This record gives sequence, structure tokens and C-alpha cells, in this order.
Amino acid sequence: MIKHYLKTAWRTLLRSKGFSVINITGLAIGMASAVLILIWLQNMMTTDRFYKQQDQLYILCNRDSQQGNVYAWQYTPKILGPTLRQEYPEVEDIGRYGTGSTLFTAGEKKITAEGAFADTGFLKMFDLTVINGRDPHPLQGSDKVILTESFARALFGDADPVGKTLQLDNRNAVTVSAVIKDLPANTQFDYKYLLSWDYAKKIDNYDEYWSNNSVATFVLLKPGTDIRNFNSKIRNITIAHNKRADMQTTEVFALPLSKRFLYDKAVNGRYVTGTIVTVRLFGIIALLILLIACINFMNLSTARSEKRAREVGVRKVIGAPRRALISQFLMESVLMSAIAFVLAIGIVVISLPFFNRLVGKQLSIAWQNPFTWLFALGFVLFTGLLAGSYPALFLSRFQPVKVLKGRLVRMGGNSRVRLRSVLVVIQFTFSLILIISTIVVSRQINYTEQRDSGYTQNGLVYSFLTGDMEKNYTVIKNELLASGAVTAVSKNMSPVTHQYSNGWGANWPGATTEEQHITFSRYSTDAGFVATMQASLLAGRDIDITKYPSDSSACLINETALKLMKLKNPIGQRIEFDTTFHIVGVIRDFVIEGVESKVEPMIIQGPCSWFTTMHYRLNPSHPTADNLKKVQAIMQRYNPAFPFEYTFVDKDYAKKFAALQQTSRLSSLFAGLTIFISCLGLLGLIMFMAEARIKEIGIRKVLGASILSISTLLSRQLIQLVVLSFVIAAPIAWYLMHRWLLSYDYRVGIRWWWFALAGITGLMIAVATVSWQAVKAARANPVKSLKTE
Repeated sequence: MIKHYLKTAWRTLLRSKGFSVINITGLAIGMASAVLILIWLQNMMTTDRFYKQQDQLYILCNRDSQQGNVYAWQYTPKILGPTLRQEYPEVEDIGRYGTGSTLFTAGEKKITAEGAFADTGFLKMFDLTVINGRDPHPLQGSDKVILTESFARALFGDADPVGKTLQLDNRNAVTVSAVIKDLPANTQFDYKYLLSWDYAKKIDNYDEYWSNNSVATFVLLKPGTDIRNFNSKIRNITIAHNKRADMQTTEVFALPLSKRFLYDKAVNGRYVTGTIVTVRLFGIIALLILLIACINFMNLSTARSEKRAREVGVRKVIGAPRRALISQFLMESVLMSAIAFVLAIGIVVISLPFFNRLVGKQLSIAWQNPFTWLFALGFVLFTGLLAGSYPALFLSRFQPVKVLKGRLVRMGGNSRVRLRSVLVVIQFTFSLILIISTIVVSRQINYTEQRDSGYTQNGLVYSFLTGDMEKNYTVIKNELLASGAVTAVSKNMSPVTHQYSNGWGANWPGATTEEQHITFSRYSTDAGFVATMQASLLAGRDIDITKYPSDSSACLINETALKLMKLKNPIGQRIEFDTTFHIVGVIRDFVIEGVESKVEPMIIQGPCSWFTTMHYRLNPSHPTADNLKKVQAIMQRYNPAFPFEYTFVDKDYAKKFAALQQTSRLSSLFAGLTIFISCLGLLGLIMFMAEARIKEIGIRKVLGASILSISTLLSRQLIQLVVLSFVIAAPIAWYLMHRWLLSYDYRVGIRWWWFALAGITGLMIAVATVSWQAVKAARANPVKSLKTE
């Protein structure tokens, strides 16, 4: 029976080649789009969710209230983990994770790599597989390092690295204790090496301050631990141990590791949103694209009902039950779905490299996984049954007497035409919502890109203070300025595009107890900050320790901090912030973190602070390449053990737009595909309408009707449906985009003309699709259509 169904279905496909091609093409593009999105979403959904003790793993978080708002963050004091392990029996193990960058020297080879400090428990908790090395405690002691497989190969080639000695930052020797497998693609961890916290203490990169949130702390809880009860126990651990408990309101809680990636944004102190929004959004888009492709199939199948009516009538007369007819039509749709899926896989394989660049991943189809084949089978059946369900039910209910007497109602104002109209409206409503959303996302990107950063990015470069750079900073600075390659130099806590530190507890004249709980961004400079950044001073002067010896305790504040402090005459006022500073200047707000977020109050501390970065402004009068050659020569003269590395601030700043740009590119791509698939459906419908009314068109032409009037007759109804789709899509898109924009402090206002642009674009595409076939039908020779009359 199934063989008979397949043979009949195949003959039907060949008999109507044009409609079969349209249906299969639409389904193939829809299925390919859905598969690409699902591969990407599957990668995100499984990020850090593959560990053996997954259900017992948690990351510790902080929560605090400031000015009526509740904030949460996932960095904690270094001392928190060991304290929990010592005081709470529910904790089986802990693993602290603190990132950093280190220069590795192996013989003549020097490589700077990103890695982390970690506890021994980290290896057990995250199932790190040792592929070389027999040391039972590879992270105990200050003289050991663990390398990933690829990094070990980069340093030692094919030689056995275990037991080999490496120089770190040209000052400390360590021994390779183990080599571990490279990290999987779907993890948030990113390191080439692991060092112990004993090594961190050795290089003075360790503290036990309860107010310094600087590492990620993971805990492995014992089986059966009640997480709510555990969270209630540890809530006030920071308050209990902090010496400044009178100023401390921070609470600690444990978040399941499985939620760390998907729920990475806190609202009112709870991690309830974040990446999961992207997963849900594109999951819906994948379903909508597939649904639009299936609607095409439904529309074209029901529109061609008269072509199949006599077949249904004859089958019923000779005794075929309705169930057999439903099975036949479903078999046809499943066969078409299978053919479309084969084409879709070809499209996926060809487009996957491009899609990988688009999403910044290395995605692939896991052919060796049996689940992949089960998914493929289920996907084909689901699509085939979804697309063929209504046509099968619709065609199988024809009454044979009416059909064989030729009394089947032709296309007109009946319920079948109304249903097809509804399906067309649904298709284009979804498509127009995506187009409008794409325009809004694009405008939001443009709006944030045009935001004044508060300093001049062009020509500004930074290098990290590695090796002997800080020791030789003064002479390096003087020689750079004397060389003419740079016009200004400044030493700072971090790159101007990244915030390394913040804190609460600042006190100033007139500050209330509540205001002392406000978190301030913390930055630092030695001298020349304003000149190097080409920022604007609103009052006072820049910090300059060479001219003003008292500037060792000086600070700048930004205009947001000034408004918060309500200081009428800020210059000379004192601020207590771990130590006592006096204000020498007020600087205009500048963007240091999220480009879509409001600028936080900031205190820029003077030379008594710690530094990691040197900024320098290249001389615009000379070629950039020549300037960098001079800078490199000076840097390597005073820091020969380290390679010269630099970053252009404008390029670093542009990376802040990566997530938004990715969303924009993806939404543009899939909006275009939905419009294309919808237009395929319109093309099929107008082809059928022209075929069904071919004699009417011939008579009209004989009676003198123009090509324009016939084209209008054929296309008017479909164009009206597209216009109706826009009327429905516009308010829905406005609501969705308004809600989306509310998540940004710095956001664009929605403009009416964006909707007009989307509507005109969709209408023009639809008109072009329909008119082409309508004009073709209107230009046909009427003799061919009337010669049988």
C-alpha cells in the first residue's frame, strides 16, 4: 500500500512540475533556514551543560541594593571560596577562576596567551581530561602549570612537554605538570593554561579583601543539598566577615551553573533573562519561517483543488475510504518534504561557513550522532504532516456526486478563498514584522555608533604594561614624546574601553548614608590623561604629578559624579574612597563600558593607584606605520623580553557593537528569506489564478481589454492582502520593538517612516512578483485559450 502511495505521489509531482518546483523550493529554503538556526541554538542551549556532576555545580553571585535598585554580579572575593569550604559542610569542593595573560618562553619561542588561575577542585568539577602527565596534584604548588593540548603543541611541537620548564613573564620558572584536552566549542571558559593560586600569591596577584570582587567562584555541593536552604545560610557571609560591615549590604547566593550562560542578565537582583531571549527569539523565527513555507504548500495545494477533484471523486466511487485519501495526500506532502529536506541539507552544507562567520561559531552537523538522523526523520515527518494536513483533510472531504457533475465551486468569494487569503495575510504579516524589526535594530546600532564617546578614538593606541615597562615607564614616556611618534602618553588602570574596577563606600561633604552605598566606576591615571584622550575638562585641571607633587592624592570626577554629589564648588573638595583624595578637575562623561548604557559616576584616581595599561596618541602628522615602528623600537629597547603588542582604541571600541550587529545581520537575513518564500507563494497563486481564468482572460482580450486592466484584475486581490498584512504587522512590530528598546538606557526613538519604509519595501516586492506573472498571462495569445470553445 505504501509503495502504491509513493508511486502515485511521485507521478503527481511530475505531472505538475511548475507547482512542485515552487513548493519544494519554498520548503527547502524554509527547512534550511530552520536547520541553521536550530544548530546554532542547540550549541547555545548545551553551553556548559555537559558535566558529569552538572546538577551539583553552582556559581556564587553577589546581590546588593543601591538607590532603590537591586543589582547582581558574578564576581566574588578570592577569600569567599575557601571560607565556604571551611564553614559549610554542604560544600564538597570549590573552584576559583581568575583570568589573566602571561608571556611563555620555551627556548627561543615566546608566546603570549590567555589563561587562568584555578584551584585543584576546578579540574574535578569540570571534568578536565588529562591526556599527558601522571602528577596526582598538577595544580598544587607555585611551580606547576597545566597546558591545553593545542597550546602545548604550539610551545613544544611534537615533543613531550610534561616535565619541561617554562619561563613566565621572563621572571619565574614553572614545570609542565599535565596536558589536558582542548576545551569544547560550547563552553564559556577560554584558557590555554592553568596556574595555581599559590603562583598568584608568589607574584603578588592575590588578596583576601572581602570588598574586592575579582574572581568567579564555583562550588560543588554534596548530593541532596537543598539549594534554597543553602542560599539562606550563605546570604550574609560577606557581611559577617567584612571589617566594614556597617557599610556592607551585599548578599551572596548560588546560581545553578546550567543557568549561567542562558540567564546572564540580572533584573532586580535575579538572573531571569539574557541570552535565553535570543534563543527564544530565533527559535520563534525558525518556526515562523518553516510555517510560512508550509503555508505556501497549503495555499497552492488547496488552490489546485479542482485539478484533483475528479481524481478524488473517482477514487470514492470505486470504494476508497476517506482515510485512504488522507493517507495518499499526506504521503505526497511527506515525499515533497523529504525531497525538500535533501535540498535543504545541501543548502546548509554550502552556507554553513558563511553562517559560522555570521554568528562567530564553529558549528557543524554531527553526522556520527544517531540523534541527528532521528531528528532528520522527525523533522521531515513534522514538516510534511504540518504542510499536508489541511490539504489532505480539505481534498478528502469532496462529495463524489458534486465533483463528477462539475459542481465544485470555482475560485471566488467562498470559504476556501477566504482561508487562502488568511494564510497569505499571515505569511506577509510575519515577514513585515521581521522587516520592521530589522530596520529598528539597524537604527539602534547607528544611534549607538554615533554616540559621542567623550574622547577622540582615532589615533589613540594602548599597550599593556608587561615585563619592565612599568619600571621603565618614565624613560619610555620621555623617549616616545621626544621621538615625535606620539603627542601624549598616559598610564592607566585599564584600557579606556574596559572597566576593571568599581566600588562603593565613597564619602564626600554632604553625602548621606544611602549615597555612600552607591557604586562608582574606578579609574586611574598618572598624568596627561585629558591630553592623551583628548577629553574635555568642565572645571579645574588635569592630574600632573610632575608639576604638582600633591597630586599623588588627587582625583578627577566625571560630570555624572558631580551631579550626584551636588558639589557647587568641587575643586579642592575631599573624597574618602579607600583613601583620601582631593578633587582637582571635573571631566566630561566618557563611555568606558556598554555603549547602550548610561554613564556611571566615576572617580579617576591619581598616581598612587595600580596600573596595567599605557595609552599613547600617535602623531597625526606622520604615517601611522612610521609612528608604530618608532614606538616598537623604544618599547623593545627597555622591555626586550616581551613582544611589542598594541591595540587601536577605535577598533576595540567597535567590538562593543558586535552582539547588536550580529542580531541585525541575522534578522536581515531571515527577513529576506521570509519575504522570498512568501513571494514564491504569491507567484504560485497568481500562476494558478491565471491558469484557472485563462478562458476569461482570452474573452476579455478579444473584447478589447488592455494588458493593464487584465494585470490589475489578476493581481488586485493579492496586493490588497499584502496591504492588510502591513496594517496588522505595524502595531505588533511597534509593541515588540518598543519592549526590546526598553532594555537599553541609551536608545533611539521609533519613527513612523521606518514603518512606511518597511511597508513600501514589502509592497514593491509583492507587486513585482505578482505583476510579472500577471502581465505574462495578459500578453498570452487568446486564440490558444479559446480554440477549444
